[in-house]
Amino acid sequence: MLLQTEFEFTLPMGYVDEHGDIHKDGVMRLATAADEILPMRDPRVQQNESYLTIILLSRVITKLGNVTHMNTGVIEKLFTTDFAFLQSFYEQINGDGTVSKTVTCPQCRHVFQVDISRPGEG
Repeated sequence: MLLQTEFEFTLPMGYVDEHGDIHKDGVMRLATAADEILPMRDPRVQQNESYLTIILLSRVITKLGNVTHMNTGVIEKLFTTDFAFLQSFYEQINGDGTVSKTVTCPQCRHVFQVDISRPGEG
């Protein structure tokens, strides 16, 4: 069995670049120990612990539309909906490596799996 280390996602809103282009589709890789430890040395994290998530996401997102250089500036400009989605997605793939959830239809009570990496699709 091969270990899946990269996961595709689609942002609910999308990152709007300096030209007004919207970037929604991306790839996030599994985090390493260094991804979580090294940002702790960053002065921005030492001043505000919440900045850790911004640095962490900028390290593990390997693709976002046509954005060629992922950095903290890109993450800082995300809409809060997309930022929350990426935080949840990070926790999901780095938890047990799956990107699906078991859900129950409220009308018919049918239980099924939903791919949470692509909201609104399926």
